[in-house]
Amino acid sequence: MARVETTTPLPKDMPPPMPRHGWVAIGLVLVAAFMQLVDVSIVNVAVTEIQRGLGADYTQIQWVLAGYTLAFAVLLVASGRMGDRIGRKRVFLIGMSAFTVASLLCGVAQNPEMLVGSRLLQGLAAALMYPQVYSVIQVTVPVKQRGAVLGVLGGVIGLAAITGPLVGGLLIQTNLFHWGWRPIFLVNVPIGLLTVLLALRFLPESRADEADPIDWAGVVLITLSVGLLVYPLVEGRDLGWPRWLFGLLAAGALGLLLFAAHELRRERTGRTPLIRMSLFANRGFSGGLLLVVLFYGAFLPFFLVFSVYAQAGLGYTALQTGVTLVPYAFGSGLGSGASIALASRLGRSILHIGLLLLIAGTCWITWTVHHHGSDLHRLQMLAPLLAAGLGFGLTVTPLVTLILAKVPLRHAGSASGTLTTAQQFGSAVGIALLGSLFFGLLGTHANTVTDRQSATLIQKLTAAGMPAPQADRAVAAFKQCFHDRASEKDSTVMPASCRSAAPASGSHSGKAAQSPAAKKINNILADTATRARHTDFAWSAERTLYVQIGAFGVCLVLVWLLPKVRGKELAEFEEQSQETVIIG
Repeated sequence: MARVETTTPLPKDMPPPMPRHGWVAIGLVLVAAFMQLVDVSIVNVAVTEIQRGLGADYTQIQWVLAGYTLAFAVLLVASGRMGDRIGRKRVFLIGMSAFTVASLLCGVAQNPEMLVGSRLLQGLAAALMYPQVYSVIQVTVPVKQRGAVLGVLGGVIGLAAITGPLVGGLLIQTNLFHWGWRPIFLVNVPIGLLTVLLALRFLPESRADEADPIDWAGVVLITLSVGLLVYPLVEGRDLGWPRWLFGLLAAGALGLLLFAAHELRRERTGRTPLIRMSLFANRGFSGGLLLVVLFYGAFLPFFLVFSVYAQAGLGYTALQTGVTLVPYAFGSGLGSGASIALASRLGRSILHIGLLLLIAGTCWITWTVHHHGSDLHRLQMLAPLLAAGLGFGLTVTPLVTLILAKVPLRHAGSASGTLTTAQQFGSAVGIALLGSLFFGLLGTHANTVTDRQSATLIQKLTAAGMPAPQADRAVAAFKQCFHDRASEKDSTVMPASCRSAAPASGSHSGKAAQSPAAKKINNILADTATRARHTDFAWSAERTLYVQIGAFGVCLVLVWLLPKVRGKELAEFEEQSQETVIIG
């Protein structure tokens, strides 16, 4: 999470007193943090339901997830400085109000385009709101009590990770007012309104005495550059990678170079840049930044792939998917708690341990999917998900602290904001790349799946009384339908090839049910299609997981670039950083 540059603190021997209603204010910003974090994890289990409800294709689903993190990334650092300049309470209220409105718009979205646009607004609002959480804690809580409050914030982060998929699954399963997936967004509205009303009354206003100016030109440059890079990655598969998409990628890369030149110019002329380019001269920071991009780029797409695999591939409900993912979140909480004690003793070695456990857990998940295939049961995923979660928790909690340990303390806020922006950017790119890989594999592997089942299917059909020539034609039609259905951008659309072979797509023909023999044939085709779909999703998920494992392996190597700090040195850095910036 972000470090936020704030006002110069009072000396340790003169801690500021807790303002009146200070704990109420802290409670309000913790609720805001919980809402923002839950809205990341809650959407993953709703992906399939959103597709069914709005007719969204796979690319639009990627935008629903990646758009939020992109919008969050581009405004995060600037919004922290905005709070310092015009008032943290004011920016918090603007962010929370906009987040509440955006949640309402998401909940009443009438088409995929409206949902994507509302998610972008929601991400921008979250970026306005979230840095103020750390700033309010910084200026409200005395130094001696700050560690306890940060511990509570860590618990809120863990609770959000655990409850997001569960609450999302429960709301969808309950189907409140027959609204389907919509309550996962609409639940934010009453909570947001109440938080705004209470914040107006109890949240104290604060601002920095000498706040840094906001580099709006830098914000515009990085927003355009990142957008030009991510758009082709998401849309490329569906558009067939025309040349102009490569032109957009080149323009995005050029934009990043212009952004770097702009930031260098600001820094050399004494103006505060959005990102301090001089930080990249620090090997530990540069390596750590690459590590963060790669780590989150591999981590977050896991939940998209697993949720789609579980629901569209295995037929799980949203609630069953959420319950299945609980061991991962629980293991993450355990690993996070353990890393607090181990990091100071082990230094960067704690990251090697965590990443090795994460790789082992992800390999275990991949083996479980491969070994059990379409017969996979939720309990068989409990242990591997728990192991992967433990590895993630051991890695993610000390990661930022270890990267920043050798960064000059006066630049720690800027460096941490840069890392958090990189985290969100990596997540968005990961969703774009690995999501496109996963959905693309579904179509390319479809023929292989049906080829392996053709002989058995012909035998079953002929045994059910279908003449051999007719069985051959039925199998050919089945294979064409299955391929077209797997390659379809929108999983809710029935291709033309399936309309004459409805049983192969899993639907039931009224005419086929008129006689026992026809009903038996219909069931054979439907059962074969179900098993083929399970196999296709499992195979595609496995290959995507292989890429994630490889990315975590590269992260394991990049850890060697981080500074060697442990023990007293690391403890002193954490203590000093709490006085000037917030460790998230």
